[in-house]
Amino acid sequence: QVQLAESGGGLVQAGGSLRVSCAASGLTFSTYAMGWFRQAPGKEREFVSAISRLGSSTYYADSVKGRFTISRDNAKNTVYLQMGSLKPDDTAVYYCAARIGRSDYDRTAAYDYWGQGTQVTVSS
Repeated sequence: QVQLAESGGGLVQAGGSLRVSCAASGLTFSTYAMGWFRQAPGKEREFVSAISRLGSSTYYADSVKGRFTISRDNAKNTVYLQMGSLKPDDTAVYYCAARIGRSDYDRTAAYDYWGQGTQVTVSS
């Protein structure tokens, strides 16, 4: 049974930093590309960042480029999202997801497994 468990969310002031993690189990982690998405109240789930299976390629939404960094540790079956210069607009539930495919890294439909999400709230 595949499980993706996010952690590390919380409340942070604008301009601050936060790191969220996603621990995977039940799959061969290094064979899956990973992604982070977020969903704010009343909005659709949107792409944030993605990383290839071995971490050699990373992708970011324009809204977070230069502020967020995605990384992974295949020995620990974990993917991370380091968030900096946080803004109130970054407030959302953050989800990690795993996909076996190599394309469409920014589409929710391309992902095979999803975590339950972790809340990130940025106060002004």
